[in-house]
This record gives sequence, C-alpha cells and structure tokens, in this order.
Amino acid sequence: MKCPGQDSRYWESGAIFEAKCPQCGHLVEFFKDETKRKCRQCGYRFINPKMDFGCASYCKYAEQCLGDLPPELLAQRDDLLKDRVALEMKRYFGRDFKRIAHATKVARYAEQIVKTERGDPAVVLAAAFLHDIGIKEAERKFNSTAARYQEEEGPPIAREILTRLGARPELIEEVCDIIGHHHHPRDPETVNYKCLYDADLIVNLEENHQEQPIVPERLAKMIERNFFTERGRGLAKEVFAALEIESSR
Repeated sequence: MKCPGQDSRYWESGAIFEAKCPQCGHLVEFFKDETKRKCRQCGYRFINPKMDFGCASYCKYAEQCLGDLPPELLAQRDDLLKDRVALEMKRYFGRDFKRIAHATKVARYAEQIVKTERGDPAVVLAAAFLHDIGIKEAERKFNSTAARYQEEEGPPIAREILTRLGARPELIEEVCDIIGHHHHPRDPETVNYKCLYDADLIVNLEENHQEQPIVPERLAKMIERNFFTERGRGLAKEVFAALEIESSR
C-alpha cells in the first residue's frame, strides 16, 4: 500500500506548484512527491522546498516510499531521529521523571559539546538519551543500579528501540557500543564517546553537588582532570559558575 500522502489519487490543489531556482530565479515546476528537480534554465538541481520529510526520520520504508533521498536530507534524517529517540526514552521510563530529566539534561549538554568537538550529533544524541536505558532491568534482575549492570542491560534495549525506529545499522552499532561501556572509558576513545562521557559527567557532578556540595577546590581539580574534551571542561565551569551565583543570591 502506498502512503496516502504520496498517492496522487488523494492530491488536492497545490500538489503541483512552481518554485524559483535558487541559482537563477527561473520558475521550476514541482510535483509534491518529487524530492528534487533540475532547472531547465541553468541546470542547477535543488530540493523540493515544500516536501515534508519528517516521516523519513523514523520510517524504515522511507526509501521505498520516497525514492532516493538527496544527501542533504539523509543528514537531516539522522538529525530528526533524535526527537523520536527522546520520545521512546520517555515512554520507556514512564513516570520515572528523575531519569527522564537526567537523560534530557545529558542530551542538552552533549549537543553543545558535539558541535565544538566535531563528532556525529546523531550518534552522540541517541547515546545521550539512551545511555541509562538499562537501569530498570539492572534493578529488576540484580536489585542494583551499579554501572556494570547498566552497561550490560542497556545495549539490547537500545538496539530494539533504534531498530524499530529504522536507524542505520552503523549508528545502532556505535550507540550500543557506547552505552555498553559509558562509565568505563577505553584507551583510546572515539570523539563521540568523549562527548557523551563529558555530558554525563557534568550532570552527575551537578546532581551530586546538589545532594552534597563539593568543596570548590576539589571541584576545580575534578573538572581539570576528569574531562576528555575542552568544550566539556569549559561547559562544566560555566554550569558550576552559574550554580555558585544562584546559591549566593
């Protein structure tokens, strides 16, 4: 069965339209289901400006439905995947708002770090949202939230989620590998791992500091010694400087 949105039998007015070529301004006719067209005036090929590729971020049949997607949109597909992963993480944890908040904050910091460190945002953000996904099974099986149990139980759950969302196989493998040792760095480590590790470390330090304030001198040493990336170290300093200002009010 063809997706109704792409089936011309269900098209309404506006399904065929004209768009200006970004290079020469010549009008190019588009059918709404075409991913890109070539300008007859200058030969420039450009993406359909009205096409909605949101479903391609999670539908494993996207290529069959839409045809070959241009490289720009394949990159977008990985970027859009993070929103679906975040939703699945929230569904999995249900009313465990503390763990949802932790994963969301790790993802927010990871997104800032990966931009500077030039890692793969799709891998880093998927790993950030899912890095503690094994904690419920660890508690159920071992009555423990110990790091080694989380690392053991997390990858199969993450793999099922990412496979169901239609993530590319190489992304699934790398994310599961990161989750499987996210508390225990190897030597050497990948940039993607370092981005996730530093983001998680900031949140863990922040949560520990709120429960039991860390002496400033000790905190400064921990930040200097324990972070992999310069951006992670700098972000940690920013976070704790802001906490210091807030607590002094």
